[in-house]
Amino acid sequence: MEAPADNDCCSICHDNYTLPVQANCAHWFCGECILRVWQHTSALQPCKCPICRRPITLFIPSEVDPHVQTEEPPNSDMIMSDIAKYNRIFGGGVVSIFQRVRDMPLLLRRLVRELMDPQRAIHLIHRTPILFYLLFLAFYVFSPLDIIPEGIVGLVGLLDDLLVLVIVLFYLAMLYRSTLLLHHGGHAQ
Repeated sequence: MEAPADNDCCSICHDNYTLPVQANCAHWFCGECILRVWQHTSALQPCKCPICRRPITLFIPSEVDPHVQTEEPPNSDMIMSDIAKYNRIFGGGVVSIFQRVRDMPLLLRRLVRELMDPQRAIHLIHRTPILFYLLFLAFYVFSPLDIIPEGIVGLVGLLDDLLVLVIVLFYLAMLYRSTLLLHHGGHAQ
């Protein structure tokens, strides 16, 4: 279950989390608190993380564990719809390559957790391309068939494998980001 640490608190209100959301910079906030930050800044551009000052282009709500009894605020439906609205407005827009590279560790870490956890498994329609690309990556890196073989060219052939690895992992992170946008914002890029 992806959730903030038990001993952690919201860095905006300094209280326990209510409807926790994770920003694309991997910091956690109360849904209502971070929406309030956005509403007090320019509504036409994404808010910046109060901790690291990176632009937030995606909010990922915490999955609710049915076994844990938590008290939700009375306006939780409105908060979740505002988070989905924020994701629709800023999640599907143009994101710089630098921002995408900075988002990769968070997205790949969450992707691996979702693929390994049968309780939170990604839908089959989204899982199939991800598994296909992972199999392609494993086949390319471990097979003797290469575009530039290591045996003939040496280090350049190894760099070829590393480049393919980075490109496929980058694409997987962006594929997972669009899955999150579809799930938490209503549409994909």
